[in-house]
Amino acid sequence: MAKKRSEPADFESALKELEGLVEKMEQGDLNLEASLAAFERGVQLTRTCQEALTQAEQKVEQLVKQGSQEQLAPFDSDEA
Repeated sequence: MAKKRSEPADFESALKELEGLVEKMEQGDLNLEASLAAFERGVQLTRTCQEALTQAEQKVEQLVKQGSQEQLAPFDSDEA
């Protein structure tokens, strides 16, 4: 069974790793097994990035809705 990789610490790390995978796959030097593994990891990283972007968008929406108020509303990511 393949080792499960840990998730990147932040959006930028996930995006950088994803870009590296795309570059390797575009070169066409990977065998089928390595290509499938890279693709699977890419899907995981894409989901991680999308989740981070969704959370950031929700935080921005909360700030905009508050208008001139300076307090940040609590954010509960489980509601998404």
